Amino acid sequence: MKVLQICAAYKPAYVYGGPTMSVSMLSEKLIKAGIYTEVYTTTANGKNELPVLPGCTVNVDGVGVTYFKRITKDHTHLSPALLKKLWTSVRQFDIVHIHAWWNLVSIFSCIIALIRRVPVLISARGTLSPYSFQNKNKNIKLLIHNMLSRSLLKRCHFHVTSNREYEAIASVVTPKSITDLPNFVRLPVNDHAASAKHSNKFKLIFLSRIEEKKGLDILINVLPLLSFSYNLTIAGDGDIDYINDLKERAKKYEIDKNITWVGFQNDNKFKLLSEHDLLVLPSFDENFGNVVIESLSEGTAVLVSKFVGLSGYVTENNLGWDCELNVQSVGNMINLIQGKQDELKRIRSDAPSRIRADFNEDSLIKRYIEMYKSISNNG
Repeated sequence: MKVLQICAAYKPAYVYGGPTMSVSMLSEKLIKAGIYTEVYTTTANGKNELPVLPGCTVNVDGVGVTYFKRITKDHTHLSPALLKKLWTSVRQFDIVHIHAWWNLVSIFSCIIALIRRVPVLISARGTLSPYSFQNKNKNIKLLIHNMLSRSLLKRCHFHVTSNREYEAIASVVTPKSITDLPNFVRLPVNDHAASAKHSNKFKLIFLSRIEEKKGLDILINVLPLLSFSYNLTIAGDGDIDYINDLKERAKKYEIDKNITWVGFQNDNKFKLLSEHDLLVLPSFDENFGNVVIESLSEGTAVLVSKFVGLSGYVTENNLGWDCELNVQSVGNMINLIQGKQDELKRIRSDAPSRIRADFNEDSLIKRYIEMYKSISNNG
């Protein structure tokens, strides 16, 4: 079997967050399992370009990756070179797995693969949720969906990462099939949980891309309502104007002294998570939420909004709490959780082993391969 992964951005473009890591891990695990896998992507790295030679296939941690030059610097990621290569090579593959939607790499790649009669699997990665349709460029999205993408997506198969995403996809399109499989999430090599030292202050952490969808503004508005001594660590990058607005808001509330901004974290993130008492992710929309698994793998409990794909997993397994998406609910829950020290200790003890069992990479890759084979055989 030959699998082609198509995504607008691939590592080391970590600026795009969790999806970049998930796609690369999937590709690497497929190669190790003996499944021929290639990646077509662009040189996108935010507003910049990756320092790679466009059009040449290179080995990236065992995976053959071809980066193609893009001619737009925004989220459309138009790459005529990628599309031209796909037209001539797509018939060599048994399945095309496209990650995310709305960018021109994904939409035109889908059209080409369908014309060339190669089965298409879509991982929307949050881009086809009801929230997405009501967010940026909503009128353009609705127009494109009604005129083009609805008919395209009906001819595709879908991969979702949570029951919440399953329901979201089913509400906007009727595809050929939908398969629910969790993301691959890179877990820590070293165990920091046992050696983590905690201060007298209750230590909160927000670790994600800093954008409006993530609800960081809600968390900052909550801080004046907390009834105990705390410190909030904010780890991540984002639009500088938005970040400065949040910092000004913290100064206005006179809570800026309780906030530590540490920027983007990569290799250090697991140690950082282990040093905190609670991860807070009050996101407006999250199809999965890699950071939830990363945090629990270190034993750090989580509080997530009910719009995070993993919220059901968290509450059903007693690994944290969920909340409504408003200041009062988030504040009440954090005040409540701070008083549940025994629960926090239990989660710190139990969560790492539970996460490693539930997100075992060897069993997960077998399920992905079964999905690919089923789609290819019935494509």
